[in-house]
Amino acid sequence: MNTKSVSENNEVAATEYISENFVPSDRVAILVRDSRRAETTQRITSAENAASPDFQAWLRHKNVTSDVYIGMNTLKSGAQSRTKEDIEQIRHLYLDIDRRGPEALEAIRNSSGIPTPNYVLETSPAKFQVVWKVENISQDEAEDLQRRMAREFNADLAATDSTRVLRLPTFVNRKYAEAHIVTGRREAIATYGPEDFRFRGDDHDERREHLVANGRRRVASEGEITQSERDWAFAKRALARGDDPDEVIRRIADYRADDKHDSEYYARLTVRKAQAEIKQGLASPKRATTDLTQESVVGPDPIETL
Repeated sequence: MNTKSVSENNEVAATEYISENFVPSDRVAILVRDSRRAETTQRITSAENAASPDFQAWLRHKNVTSDVYIGMNTLKSGAQSRTKEDIEQIRHLYLDIDRRGPEALEAIRNSSGIPTPNYVLETSPAKFQVVWKVENISQDEAEDLQRRMAREFNADLAATDSTRVLRLPTFVNRKYAEAHIVTGRREAIATYGPEDFRFRGDDHDERREHLVANGRRRVASEGEITQSERDWAFAKRALARGDDPDEVIRRIADYRADDKHDSEYYARLTVRKAQAEIKQGLASPKRATTDLTQESVVGPDPIETL
């Protein structure tokens, strides 16, 4: 049985998709690719402009012969390209599922370590792009999580970089002989943190070793976030979503079993603290945004394959 709630008949249009995933002043990359001519046009503009009637009309016109994509993470002020150095903030995690799509979706929805996706796009029959809205996550951490999720759910490992562009819902996928309208379904409205993506077993150990090797283990010093703070943030998010407190305790205890003498006791204290904070109604900090826009045109660009 599916253990996660899924909204039925909750399809989302392109303008809604852009508006729900970005704030108006965010700078985003829009790509239009004509496969037959091997031409790619990239426009870097504000999310507000990308969702505007005039811009959408231009995209519809181009979609007659071309495919339409959007970058899922915001770009820095003045950026004219979409390199890793140009990324300002990580706003999304995503998976590109190009084989055994229904089975992969079922595995994601039944996984206790992965939260409910915000959006599922069917890019062509039985092929999907799965998207989570996130905050407070670094570029390296995002790519690490995406690689591990891709391995876990048999998704495309080549589509795990932070500069990836994905398809826009309601536009036509013209890659194949038979055209397919990309449908997008909204399944959750929460914004997740790295604490919400939890793995057990060998992958967990590998990730911990990777973080230590790169000097990224969180320690209690100025400007850094401790793992205990991450655990508390995870507990608060999960409880606010209505997750069972006992299940939250179990997940934290399992995650900290390697470095806590009594991980269950620690987990219970963390959940109690989170419950107290929720009762006090403490507000979460708002994310900063930029207010500049720019457009550019580029040559051929390697993009997603679905």
